[in-house]
Amino acid sequence: MSLSSRHKNYIGAPAPVISVSPVILSAPGRGDDLQVRVSAPITGNQLPVIVFAHGFGSSLNGYAPLVDFWAANGFVVIQPTFLDSRTLDLSPEDPRQPLIWKFRVEDMKRILDHLDFILSSVPGLKERVDQSRIVAAGHSFGAQTTGLLLGSKMIGPNGDQDEDLSDPRIKAGVLLCAGGLGGEDLSPFAKEHLPYLNQSYSSMTTPALVVAGDQDYSPLTLRGPDWFADAYTHSPGANWLVTLFGAGHMLGGISGYLVTDTTDENPERVTAVQHLTWAYLRTALYPEDPAWNAARTELTNHPEPLGKVDGK
Repeated sequence: MSLSSRHKNYIGAPAPVISVSPVILSAPGRGDDLQVRVSAPITGNQLPVIVFAHGFGSSLNGYAPLVDFWAANGFVVIQPTFLDSRTLDLSPEDPRQPLIWKFRVEDMKRILDHLDFILSSVPGLKERVDQSRIVAAGHSFGAQTTGLLLGSKMIGPNGDQDEDLSDPRIKAGVLLCAGGLGGEDLSPFAKEHLPYLNQSYSSMTTPALVVAGDQDYSPLTLRGPDWFADAYTHSPGANWLVTLFGAGHMLGGISGYLVTDTTDENPERVTAVQHLTWAYLRTALYPEDPAWNAARTELTNHPEPLGKVDGK
């Protein structure tokens, strides 16, 4: 019996979803206005919010398998298009390129600063949202963006930790395939071209779920797939780690329904990511909700489990 056939024990019936895009936020100093998509169930009140950071090159139109599921099951999901998106086609010589990682963090904070405006783009939605319950999630480069909002820090050339970019409005996070520690763990390519990957998780104190694939081999590190568990291993905040068996960097195909960049296509694995992330965030925001306990129990008790769960 698959995970998808057993989820109804702790997830209610999905609701129809409404999605509006692009919502345009003025962003002086960014060079381009910030475009976002907002998706929400058409029913329900006191809805919590997920701000989702896409991976390198994607856009507000990406990651539909996750966004659709979260929204149909009670979350408002807000997706920005970052400057590295292929839809904007910045040239390699663009002066914004060296700080592209920081523009991402500023974009996420800009969304929180203008949350009323974004929610008002969907008639009647603002009154149905609980703005005290906000979480962040991200995949790959987006997971690094999310980690900075949760308290991780860049390490400068002199070895000092960079400024604190965390945001107390974010109560919990989900890091999907987050890059690990910097320094000597980085490949020569990453050291030369992606210096922002020189990072530390020692100050990431916000609760988080880390999801990694045990077949995620990256040219950015000299280590193996265990590099993608560093956000859990080396942070005081990340309290759970899901390791998916046989999963590569796209975790079975989370970046879209018909994407061509998935090398480990596996619909059941995508379903597992949907359910586990949803359940973790439900319990993180509502500690009395048993969803997370139910989801991880069903994952690990399956005769042929798709992964394992570690906690601390």
